[in-house]
Amino acid sequence: MKDKIHPTFYEDARVICSCGNTFTTGSTKKVLKVELCSKCHPFYTGEQKIVDTAGRVEKFRRRYQQQNKT
Repeated sequence: MKDKIHPTFYEDARVICSCGNTFTTGSTKKVLKVELCSKCHPFYTGEQKIVDTAGRVEKFRRRYQQQNKT
């Protein structure tokens, strides 16, 4: 294997989640920023979070309610 071609591996890399949770892990980057972690991911918490983009969820609910009325 060639010398000096591999990135630096940090044993104490910090992971920062958007929910505010932080923990350390090993990575080639010193600081990692993530949107979901095991503390806030719906699979682990059992809670459902809906991220509404441009009112798509509300549009679907209105259309679904109209279909149920007929």
